[in-house]
Amino acid sequence: MKRTWIKKSLLVILLVGILFVLAGTVYLKMNTYAPSEAALAVAKTGKSEDQILFFEGEQGKPAIIFYQGALVEKESYSLWAQEVAKAGYPVYLVATPLNLPVLQQNAAEAIIAEHQLTAVVMGGHSLGGVMSSRFVSSHLDHAIKGVFFLASYPDEKGSLENFSGSVLSITGDRDGVLNQEAYQEAQRFLPDQTVYEVIAGGNHAGFGSYGEQKGDQSATITNEEQQTQISQLLIRWLENLE
Repeated sequence: MKRTWIKKSLLVILLVGILFVLAGTVYLKMNTYAPSEAALAVAKTGKSEDQILFFEGEQGKPAIIFYQGALVEKESYSLWAQEVAKAGYPVYLVATPLNLPVLQQNAAEAIIAEHQLTAVVMGGHSLGGVMSSRFVSSHLDHAIKGVFFLASYPDEKGSLENFSGSVLSITGDRDGVLNQEAYQEAQRFLPDQTVYEVIAGGNHAGFGSYGEQKGDQSATITNEEQQTQISQLLIRWLENLE
């Protein structure tokens, strides 16, 4: 009798756990930011493979591996990614499980190995930038030439104090999502050679192309203008990196 009760209790716990996971998954998917029509159209010009959207560049140029912001689909970054690739730099936009980079911090490892990349630049938007810096911090022996942050910063686990490569931090002065106090505090985890750029009129969601984001401020420039500035700043920085 006691064993039957235990089995029934375990079954109930298991069912509740499954329902909780399913409910959580549905909630995350319902709150995921999808790419704009413009971004989706550009994404179709790239190559999709194994949860990666790839924009081809030139051989011999550093390859960019980019981690998405939390709950933002990878295609949302296609506009600036395509422009950077046209300048010669291959771009790998990574999709992590449930669009949460924290669930696959080392996604870049497989990309580097599979494509035999010898010169890499890591980047990320918001939470993606935090996870990107954690990857770099634990892979200083890899051929990582630079790191860039879009409305993001490293935490203590991803400290880049001892990183000798180039670092770029781009923010928007209309960003309502980025924790400004934490951003300022996190600068102690960045090396002295870090370059800081601010996009006047740019907001948090404008670092991708997926519409409005909860908690964000309204941008005073168009998404197209912010995307153009992002690509220009990245290309200029990448050219100095070589």
